[in-house]
Amino acid sequence: MSTKIAIIASNGGMFDAYKVFNIATASAATNAEVAIFFTFEGLQLIHKEAHHNLPLPAGKEALAQGFQKANIPAIPELVKMAQELGVKLIACQMTMDVMGLTKEDFVDGIEVGGAVTFLDFAKDANVSLSF
Repeated sequence: MSTKIAIIASNGGMFDAYKVFNIATASAATNAEVAIFFTFEGLQLIHKEAHHNLPLPAGKEALAQGFQKANIPAIPELVKMAQELGVKLIACQMTMDVMGLTKEDFVDGIEVGGAVTFLDFAKDANVSLSF
C-alpha cells in the first residue's frame, strides 16, 4: 500500500511555507504520493515573485538569518525540490479568479484546479494536513 499525503496551504507566510514544503518534501522522499492545494494567501507560496519575499511574523525577522546559518534552503529552492520529488502543486482556480491571477503568475509546472481536483486526490489519502 502506498502512502498518500494531501496538504492544503491556505496561509502565505514564510513559516507556513517551511511547514508545507518540509512535510511535502520529506514525504515525497519516502516515496509517498503528495499533493498540495494552494488557496487564498497560500497561493503566495508558489507565486513567481511573492515566494521570494514571504513575510515573517512581526518580531521574528531575525529568524531569516537563522535559516541561512542553518543552511535551510530558501522557499524557491524548496518549491523546485518538491517538484523534482514529484509533489503535485495545485493552484485553486476559484481563488485565482477572485484575485485576478493566471497560471503564468506562478512557478512553472503547477496544475490549476478546483476543490474537486484536490478532493479527488485526497479522498483516499492516508494523511491530510492543513497549514
